[in-house]
Amino acid sequence: MKRINITLFALMLLGIVFSCTKASINYTQNGNWVGRAFFPGPPQGFGVAFTANNFAFVGLGINPLTPNQRLTTFYKYTPTAINTSSPTGYDSASASGFWTTVAPFPGPARSNAVAFTVQNIGYVGTGVANDGFTPLADFYSYDPGANSWTQIDSLHDAYGSYPRFDAVAWGFDTTGYVLTGTDNNTFFSDVWKYSPATGHWTKKPFLIGNPRSGATAWVYNNKGYIVAGYTPGSQKAINNMCYDFWMFDPQLAEDPNSPKGPWTQLRDIYNTNPGTYDDGYTNIVRKYGVGFVLLKQPTGDKAYITLGQNGTSVNFTWEYDFASDLWYEKTPFEGTPRSGAIGFTLKDPAPTAPAPLTPGYSRGYVGTGLGTGNTSGFSDLEEFFPQQIYNQYD
Repeated sequence: MKRINITLFALMLLGIVFSCTKASINYTQNGNWVGRAFFPGPPQGFGVAFTANNFAFVGLGINPLTPNQRLTTFYKYTPTAINTSSPTGYDSASASGFWTTVAPFPGPARSNAVAFTVQNIGYVGTGVANDGFTPLADFYSYDPGANSWTQIDSLHDAYGSYPRFDAVAWGFDTTGYVLTGTDNNTFFSDVWKYSPATGHWTKKPFLIGNPRSGATAWVYNNKGYIVAGYTPGSQKAINNMCYDFWMFDPQLAEDPNSPKGPWTQLRDIYNTNPGTYDDGYTNIVRKYGVGFVLLKQPTGDKAYITLGQNGTSVNFTWEYDFASDLWYEKTPFEGTPRSGAIGFTLKDPAPTAPAPLTPGYSRGYVGTGLGTGNTSGFSDLEEFFPQQIYNQYD
């Protein structure tokens, strides 16, 4: 009997080791991060990014070496095609893209601002001033064709101004939105629409979920998504990190007779459901995360969240499936964990695409940011390929 028990114990131990090894192998096969051209400005974080005409524009933020002097510089990133005829084309120098300097931001230097794009014009505003405390409400538009900035209406209405930082923004076909954030005293859930046609801001239905700052947002199919963020003392949060997830329909926001309203609650990003689908949702919640969307992927359109803070800086990466409203963990961001990074999505510039992708497929980028304690900055830029096997040498 003792010999049988020893044999069974050995088999069980071997099974555990094999299972752990297999899990580790599968985990590394959930996507690959590939280095791209380094950001040419100083290592920095808490800047902004917007896209126009298939270029990315990145600027503002904090250089940790001079934290009391926020930045006004801006740079343009141009993507370059991937040589799909070569097995190493994905990580070749020719696919790295390149940066050029553009006109600096004309307003006061700042960090923790927001940016959005409407009809290939970029809009940048709000944020925190050089003192690291004073919230801002001013806004500026950027015309890539003229390489010029113009001051526009600040975030206000007839009742007053609404300065803030750590807000999020969406850009739709003809309008842009700014929502949530904080002014050091209040955490907001208000929603503001900017119309370039009128040049004014209009208040829209408040976010139904937690007021928050440092959330992550993206746009897909002309709808805005907001997830995660920091919300002290609120419901639907764990350790003050929001786990509620919402979708906003700008068309319903214009319909006063809509019985539904513009907000739809999606599944929580924490293990709150009695079912099993969210049992592994252990590290999605965070603040200061960065998101991007990838279209025309072999498995459908997806959104991604990576980096941020939850007690300390994190690099956990999760994929959101629009079709099922479910999350799947992917390969962590390959660089140092950080917060205040920027992310953006561009279309591949090549007229053809490697199988199983289709022409015009999108490419997602993440870069810059500050390390834990905001004492170190980064200037690396990484591109994520969700269908590839992790390669530590990319």
